[in-house]
Amino acid sequence: MKPIAFSPNLVDQVYDAVLDAICNGSLAPGEPVVQEQIAETLDVSRQPVVQALVLLKKQGFVEPAGRKGHRVAPLDAELARRVYSIRGALDRLAAREAAGNPAAASLLSAALEKGRALVASGSVADLIEADAAFHQTIYSLADNPLIAQTSDVHWRHIKRVMGAVLRDGAQRESVWSEHAKIAEAIAEGDAKRAGKLAEKHVTQAAEYLVAQLEQDLAISA
Repeated sequence: MKPIAFSPNLVDQVYDAVLDAICNGSLAPGEPVVQEQIAETLDVSRQPVVQALVLLKKQGFVEPAGRKGHRVAPLDAELARRVYSIRGALDRLAAREAAGNPAAASLLSAALEKGRALVASGSVADLIEADAAFHQTIYSLADNPLIAQTSDVHWRHIKRVMGAVLRDGAQRESVWSEHAKIAEAIAEGDAKRAGKLAEKHVTQAAEYLVAQLEQDLAISA
């Protein structure tokens, strides 16, 4: 074994910072990702940046560009469709396993209250975070920590798509109405209904978002 030359935590921090910039649009699709600039901006050496970019490339957030360079990967409707397909299965499992958890009613009620408060006044970015938080609450209620771990990267791709196409906060009311039905089924311990509603919610979101993304990509082509 060789001595560790840098802190793994530092690599994680660089990874999170770059990925957040990609997901919120600060680093736009196709934009160069320059190691030296990132290192200077984050006040770190190049080594953790290199390691972070290796992982980001493996996960499909950046891609090679020229000689040893990288750029932000373009948004991909087919990738989004596949990610949502996986998320649908995970959300169905999570909702089924969360059903009947004694803490479900209070935790999901709090997540719903926060989301509904943002419907009229919140920014699209705030709504995306509240949406993710609601689903992550369900993951935490399920008796399977692998669900949350597995969904983490998928949610990063999903947030990126949502941020790109939900500029006007469309379907705000309907999304949270669907969330409320899922929460009700979970709190009542109805695993079958909770799973079915969770998967249907993801399927409907996928249909809308992927269609919007395909339309935007066609216009920009």
